Amino acid sequence: MEIKGSSILVTGSAGGLGKAMAHRLGKLGAKITLSDIQADKLNETVEAFQKEGIETQGIVANVAKEEDSIRLIESVKSKFGSLDVAILNAGILRDGLLIRIDKETGKVKGKMGIDQWQSVIDVNLTGVFLTGREAAAVMAEQKRGLIIPIASIAMHGNSGQTNYSAAKAGVAAMTVTWSKELAKFGIRVSGIAPGFIGTEMVLKDMNPEALEKWKSIIPVGRLGEPEEIAQTAQFIIENDLVTGVVLEISGGVRI
Repeated sequence: MEIKGSSILVTGSAGGLGKAMAHRLGKLGAKITLSDIQADKLNETVEAFQKEGIETQGIVANVAKEEDSIRLIESVKSKFGSLDVAILNAGILRDGLLIRIDKETGKVKGKMGIDQWQSVIDVNLTGVFLTGREAAAVMAEQKRGLIIPIASIAMHGNSGQTNYSAAKAGVAAMTVTWSKELAKFGIRVSGIAPGFIGTEMVLKDMNPEALEKWKSIIPVGRLGEPEEIAQTAQFIIENDLVTGVVLEISGGVRI
């Protein structure tokens, strides 16, 4: 698929990986729709993109809400006339152990709360389902399109992330399923599973000792760069043979 002139939606794109992917594709000539739940940050990003000459609109939306997902996809089609690529990146973290045991008494002193579980499932799994479904409906009528769900290497199971790992495993499964169902409509579906990436949130908010520990288990010896995930999105878009797979961009780390 040709990137220049294409209409590309990136959810969760006010910052981090979503912003990096949207920016790279916008500089290559795509018409970009940014979407996020953080209105102020989204508006700042839209303004910055427009100053660089990127044709951009921003839509505030909570992808976990069906009505927001429907409105979001309709807004893309209304503004740009089509939806060629949907990068489903929106996600949240609510990490915690399944149970916590008091070392002295051996008794349970805490459990992962249902709110921790449900909030992550709602955004990271249901949100991908809703936006993917609505994108597929538009693309099927166009007889062309590409959906890129963003998974994570946590899909293999990461301690302290029961909710996140379950959601991302679901995203990976939907990616393969959709690629089979939607191919007859000219729609490709291929996912990206990033490893540990040096986003602003990670570099600023993570405990330095924990950050160094994670770096030490990555075979290439460093965190990934957001631009490397953006390069992967570009590759998937431009290579029409890529579908039905989730590309792990992790520096070789296994968890």
